[in-house]
Amino acid sequence: MSQIRVKKAPIEGLYIIEPTVHGDSRGYFMETYNQRDMDEAGLDMVFVQDNQSMSSKGVLRGLHFQNNHPQGKLVRVIKGRVFDVAVDYRKGSPTYLQWFGVELTEENKKQFYISPGFAHGFLVLSDTAEFCYKCTDFYHPNDEGGLAWNDPKIGIDWPEIIGEYQGSASAEGYSLVDGTQLNISEKDQEWTKISENGSK
Repeated sequence: MSQIRVKKAPIEGLYIIEPTVHGDSRGYFMETYNQRDMDEAGLDMVFVQDNQSMSSKGVLRGLHFQNNHPQGKLVRVIKGRVFDVAVDYRKGSPTYLQWFGVELTEENKKQFYISPGFAHGFLVLSDTAEFCYKCTDFYHPNDEGGLAWNDPKIGIDWPEIIGEYQGSASAEGYSLVDGTQLNISEKDQEWTKISENGSK
């Protein structure tokens, strides 16, 4: 019997996966990945790399992709709360540049599978968050690409962020509603708008 429920997101290639959690007074147990269950759900990808990161509140990572070695990612949160986003970056796709977001928390234990060809990013909404993900291809440092997290053409509705677009991906002028400053890496603040990076 399958230990997961798989829901298709509105954009083809994105899936929300809910594992069966067995809990009692001692705690809980769940399978975080079972290849047989995934195969039965039609998700027959092969993962080659596992990653884990820790981030503090207000950190926004993304939007990332690899140009020549696109990665599928199965992501989840083991501590804290994040808003996770995928943007369709597949040329010719009927949903090109459309986005979908889902809240991943240690309580809801949801997983989010993002097929190759999407840009990915997330915003930390808790004091800290630990984020795990499995990848279908290896990390290639010279193959990185990215989209501006606040590109108005994409129009991601990031929760709890206040501030107005000033023409770049800079974090300056943005914060969470509780006053926490948005924290974005220098590299991620340099990604340009779709209209400026050669995309159509």
